[in-house]
Amino acid sequence: MTTIPKTTPGLLPGETAPGSLPKGEGLLRRRRAWALLQDQKARIRALERQNDQQSLIIRINNLLAGQLEPERLFEAMSKALWQEIRHDFMVLSLLEPGGEFERSHFLHTPDGLETPEDTLRGSLATMPSGHAMRTGKVDLLGPERFKAIDPAVKARLERADIQSMCCVPLYSRGEALGCLSFGSRKVDHFTPEEVGLLCQLGAQVAVAVDNALAYRKIELLRDKLAEEKLFLEEEVRRDFATSEIIGSSPAWMRVLNQIETVAPSDANVLLLGETGTGKELLARALHDRSQRRNGSFVKLNCSAIPLGLMESELFGHERGAFTGALERRMGRFELAHKGTIFLDEVGDLPLELQPKLLRAIQEREFERLGSNQTMKVDVRLIAATHRSLSTMVEEGRFRQDLFYRLSVFPILVPPLRERKEDIPSLVRYFAQKFATRMDRKIERIPTATMEALVAWHWPGNIRELQNLMERSVILSQGKDLRVPVNDLKIPVELNTDGSAETLEEIERREIRRVLRECQGVIGGPDGAAERLGLKRTTLNSRIKKLGIVRG
Repeated sequence: MTTIPKTTPGLLPGETAPGSLPKGEGLLRRRRAWALLQDQKARIRALERQNDQQSLIIRINNLLAGQLEPERLFEAMSKALWQEIRHDFMVLSLLEPGGEFERSHFLHTPDGLETPEDTLRGSLATMPSGHAMRTGKVDLLGPERFKAIDPAVKARLERADIQSMCCVPLYSRGEALGCLSFGSRKVDHFTPEEVGLLCQLGAQVAVAVDNALAYRKIELLRDKLAEEKLFLEEEVRRDFATSEIIGSSPAWMRVLNQIETVAPSDANVLLLGETGTGKELLARALHDRSQRRNGSFVKLNCSAIPLGLMESELFGHERGAFTGALERRMGRFELAHKGTIFLDEVGDLPLELQPKLLRAIQEREFERLGSNQTMKVDVRLIAATHRSLSTMVEEGRFRQDLFYRLSVFPILVPPLRERKEDIPSLVRYFAQKFATRMDRKIERIPTATMEALVAWHWPGNIRELQNLMERSVILSQGKDLRVPVNDLKIPVELNTDGSAETLEEIERREIRRVLRECQGVIGGPDGAAERLGLKRTTLNSRIKKLGIVRG
């Protein structure tokens, strides 16, 4: 029968019970066992912490890979890191072009994400992240280091009771991109282990931020292209009459010579003249003959936009800038970058908006409505109006400095009644244009009809002629152009025999009345031509044609 050796409970075979050992040797063994146990526990905690950090790194990497919008990426990353770092704030600052200045873009605290209106901007030499950005290494700052930073940043840190900071530089493709800065209300809050974790994340975060910013630029370009496409489609659909310049009269050729002279320069041009004289056509001609011909031609009619929306139309707005602003929108100035902007009826521009327009013209910069970020633009301005801006300046309804800035090169566009030699060419052009559109064939314009059209003084200028030609083509069933000439004689009063008084008779009577009041004087500031709003030569021609005897 085999005999099993007896052992003391709690001891392995071959071990000696503590009571059987000398007193000193038993105490030494217990101490060694206790130390071994604590070491094992420390190793387990270190492994657990390392596992937690690796899980955090994987989680953040998943965030970086799945989020392209900078705001959401920043907020999600800060929330994930807070579980490990317990920071009181995290801010992302990015270098501006040139690399000498940086600007804070996003701020996240345990309460939520902020995009502060007074975003901090400063030189790298005085910003907390400057040393980290220059060296490419994580930098820890305490109250002593805070004394040498920018006063505005220092004041903000003091208000928030921040006692320590950790700045993690972000480098992408070998170039400094920006910095992630963490702040805490505790002194020496950031442990070497936490700093090591942030070092591991720095490179991945830099690549993600770089991609996010690139994505944002692509989004902006896509939005700009989409809006430019709408403008271009509108331009393609525009009236065909504005695609060619028609006329060879001396008055019109003088204007075209001025266009050829000023077009190659970048000078602002002010087109003056009555409505319907072709000012937009000339603005397009200026753009097409300029060095900006490959850029956008963006137009805005200042009289067609409500007062409350004018600033948004010109300079754009941010989301939430006003009620109904559900998304960010680019303004006309931004769309016209590297091109030309045409402000039609600039005399109707609200007085309170004129200083901002003046700044955009002079400094070539502006801010979107609801934003404090300065936008730089490079545009050429062409303005047009039928009003007398000099009179409006005297009456205080238009800024004098803006008037001088707009009228660097003024061009007076003559009305159609002063370029009668061009009327036959315009009539033929519009007749063929509308005939082609309506699938009609117009081969002849009666001589009497053309004479009547040339004799008319066209108060609505080319626009009136264009509309009359469209109506005429509609009425023409054969190959002759049938113009409703009687429509040019507007019956206003009745003669003594009951017949309608024609416009020619009204014109003759009105000229005679004014001549009597002016005692037969035609020229001068108080002459008949000035009162009737006509040139002296034009009035003399009308007097001769109407058979009016002076005296």
